[in-house]
Amino acid sequence: HRELQGHESDKFLSYFKPCIIPLEGGIATGFKKPEEEEFEKRLYVCRGKRVVRLKQVPFARSSLNHDDVFILDTQNKIYQFNGANSNIQERAKALEVIQFLKEKYHDGTCDVAIVDDGKLDTESDSGEFWVLFGGFAPIGKKVHNEDDLIPETYPAKLYSITDGEVKIVEGELSKGLLENNKCYLLDCGAEVFVWVGRVTQVEDRKAASQAAEDFVGSQQRPKATRITRVIQGYETNSFKANFDSWPAGSTAPGGEEGRGKVAALLKQQGVGIKGMIKSAPVIEEVPPLLEGSGKMEVWCINGSAKTPLQKEDVGKFYSGDCYIVLYTYHSGERKEDYFLCCWIGKDSIEDDQKMAARLANTMCNSLKGRPIQGRVFEGKEPPQFIALFQPMVVLKGGLSTGYKKSIADKGLTDETYTAESVALIQISGTAVHNNKTLQVDAVATSLNSTDCFLLQSGSSIFTWHGNQSTYEQQQLAAKVAEFLKPGVVLKYAKEGTESNAFWSALGGKQSYTSKKASTETVEEVYNFSQDDLLTEDILILDTHAEVFVWVGQSVDTKEKQNVFEIGQKYIGLAASLDGLSPNVPLYKVSEGNEPCFFTTFFSWDSTRATVQGNSFQKKVALLFGASHAVE
Repeated sequence: HRELQGHESDKFLSYFKPCIIPLEGGIATGFKKPEEEEFEKRLYVCRGKRVVRLKQVPFARSSLNHDDVFILDTQNKIYQFNGANSNIQERAKALEVIQFLKEKYHDGTCDVAIVDDGKLDTESDSGEFWVLFGGFAPIGKKVHNEDDLIPETYPAKLYSITDGEVKIVEGELSKGLLENNKCYLLDCGAEVFVWVGRVTQVEDRKAASQAAEDFVGSQQRPKATRITRVIQGYETNSFKANFDSWPAGSTAPGGEEGRGKVAALLKQQGVGIKGMIKSAPVIEEVPPLLEGSGKMEVWCINGSAKTPLQKEDVGKFYSGDCYIVLYTYHSGERKEDYFLCCWIGKDSIEDDQKMAARLANTMCNSLKGRPIQGRVFEGKEPPQFIALFQPMVVLKGGLSTGYKKSIADKGLTDETYTAESVALIQISGTAVHNNKTLQVDAVATSLNSTDCFLLQSGSSIFTWHGNQSTYEQQQLAAKVAEFLKPGVVLKYAKEGTESNAFWSALGGKQSYTSKKASTETVEEVYNFSQDDLLTEDILILDTHAEVFVWVGQSVDTKEKQNVFEIGQKYIGLAASLDGLSPNVPLYKVSEGNEPCFFTTFFSWDSTRATVQGNSFQKKVALLFGASHAVE
């Protein structure tokens, strides 16, 4: 990436918290001892909601305007001047900068004053502020210069670069146009990419970078136009998104960026930090789970109603049905918290899926919008969901009338599990957060040496222990058998010692695998923090294992209605660019009700959730106390 001072990209600025403080002069200035230089008043304009662009402007009234936020740094006091038309979130960010200046240049001891445009009180801080500018007088309108020009983004055009010459490439943009022995320029307006084929010469690469500089110069583009070079096989999502088709599986492994934050998550999935599957057993890190001993309620969707499950059936999920799960628990000192989820069986009918979402929304509203609301697909259940059920068993077929009717209409055999049917159940989990069990086809090829299985046949249940299965799996197998058929006497069948009755129930002996199924890896995490959760916004956190849509308290009520659509749209995009599973669990989280498995991705300070108001008021309260926020 090529970055120009004063026009840096958001991503570059995100590495400098709270912002880059521009100093006049060269390195010598930076290393001068403070006692040598007299404190000089400095006036800065401060722009940006998430990343801050701080620019020093002349210390004069003519520099001020009604649209921006300014910081005046004097020896004994730092003033923040909020233009009447300035953005609330920019005001909040400016306070972070002031806090930084106070700690770094004033040893944390100077006063801080907030001056509002148009409010003059000669006795107060605003009176002092205007005295520094030679007395109060009206300020002018914002004067725009070329530095303020924001480059326009427009449909991408592709050019080939040969001997430094740029020529347009005609046709629809597809990956097939890029030849690996050439360099190309992709012009998107606000950003210009140089794509470098893998088998190009060093001279060609140098010439391509220079050609991009010349191209931007000759077009008289704004200074903020970014130039980014990408190498074949390591293209960024923002580059790939410009092409009509970018075949999946053609991307190189993700960059090292953000690996630290996802290391724990990768370990949890039994994956090495480089994304390689570990063959040696790993000590599993248990992810954050919800508090135990809460109240569990489960309903199965049947037509336009929901039927509550009997206590002894909680934990049984049929693939042809949809369920609503409501778990009420206490976390720390907080009042009751709620985890509300729809579980969507892979063979369930669309009407039941829609009804589950509708009824869950009604429940969420009746609880004043406080629950963490989730949508979980069969086979992609997150650890927090699985851990609530001890055990969790996914069974074939369905009990709802809609499912039964759809099977009959299609002329299919109803394979729904019953206590009398022949059923093979796979037990592969090793801990509370992953011990989901699954009914599989009752044939010998379904067996796997790494797991335990239960075989139900008539009044008998065999427990089969694979040679590579763990003690935890064997214990869980006994627990699941008791759950499905209370009081049953188990018949043991260790791998290699099976009876004829065992094989005949499976339709005869056949060969099966002894390999562990591979696990997914997590790709990338950006440089975010809790400060980025601004109360006026809706944000998406993609952990690759789940997607959260976080909704700030100050978000418009209409926007709050479309949260799941926003999440689904994002998943569609990330599925095509990043290989995210389209059936990844999707959660809606409202500000102030964040669960532990969301906050674990931040250095979380729970006191912030209790502060009321807009972004600016919250920030004032956090830095200077609640009484200041009211003022």
